[in-house]
Amino acid sequence: MKKIIVLVVLFILPITIYLFFSSGKNHFARLPVLTENVAELNKLKPIEGKTVQLQGKITVLSFFGSDIKAKYGNVFNLTHKIYKPYHQFEDLQFVSVVERGNDHLVDALLNELNKITDAGKWKFVYGTSEEIKALFNSLNSNAELNENLGTSEVFIIDKKNNLRGRTDDEDVQTLYSYNTASVAELNNKMKDDIKIILAEYRLALKKNNRN
Repeated sequence: MKKIIVLVVLFILPITIYLFFSSGKNHFARLPVLTENVAELNKLKPIEGKTVQLQGKITVLSFFGSDIKAKYGNVFNLTHKIYKPYHQFEDLQFVSVVERGNDHLVDALLNELNKITDAGKWKFVYGTSEEIKALFNSLNSNAELNENLGTSEVFIIDKKNNLRGRTDDEDVQTLYSYNTASVAELNNKMKDDIKIILAEYRLALKKNNRN
């Protein structure tokens, strides 16, 4: 009986992984690069004792500014649709940019997030108004920061500091970012694109290992 179970697991698991990664719209195609050389996070201050950088990680980048409480609904949408299914992938990190002086609001948010998931992979960096605007402008997207240095849009940055997105989106043609106020957009677009970029790097790793 145990041998049968092992054989079933060995047969089903590869198929499950294949279906997981191939379920995206573009299958194993690369997610297009929209902006190269997004600014590094070295001018922003992370939570004490933690080093945070874009280089070498696939990053889901968000901007909360000083408007964290107003973003709770957006954060929970992102948590349920993107963070919870994918945060355990080693190559993936979630980074939120916050205006300095709002540490207490971040602590309160982390307390709420930890009630629904392990928020250990969610990182926060703090900056001045000028530092936050400089990072945001380096994305060269069509999104805008509000007066509180926040936005509902989130961005996918690859391991080489490139902004990834879509050049053939059915709604806006070029999709630079994903609206966390829209569960449908997170579920139908961002989830798909996260799968694609994870698959892209896993395939590249397998190819390098074979070589």
